Amino acid sequence: MKITLVAVGKLKEKFLTDGVAEYLKRLRPFVKIEVREVAEQKSVAEEGKKLLAQVPKENFLCVLDVAGEFLTSEDFAKKIANLNLRGVSDITFLIGGAFGLSEEVKQAANFRLSFSPMTFTHQMARLILVEQIYRAFKINRGEPYHY
Repeated sequence: MKITLVAVGKLKEKFLTDGVAEYLKRLRPFVKIEVREVAEQKSVAEEGKKLLAQVPKENFLCVLDVAGEFLTSEDFAKKIANLNLRGVSDITFLIGGAFGLSEEVKQAANFRLSFSPMTFTHQMARLILVEQIYRAFKINRGEPYHY
């Protein structure tokens, strides 16, 4: 399986870069994962075009969207496992910028995921996402981490 994470902007805070780096390292034994960043744009529509240009063709596209579906960690793990069982080997997770996602991005998504009704910075969402992906792989392998 290969996961591509496409996000707006670079991580600026050391605690975020360190946290994301740690979970990317932990994920290496389980999955090939690549992070792609696009610069912030003047409009959500422009940003959306730049983001979608980074999504590899034929990938299952999951976008983080405040209006998306809520999943428990266990359900998120099942979603990833079920995609794999269906023959989906490439997943892209997309994180928009500070002003959200364009309608074009939302329409292109195969799945829209929300972490919470609370608002997180898009940079914090990146850390939460890589931790949840790691947790999903641990759950699916029946390994300790998730209690």
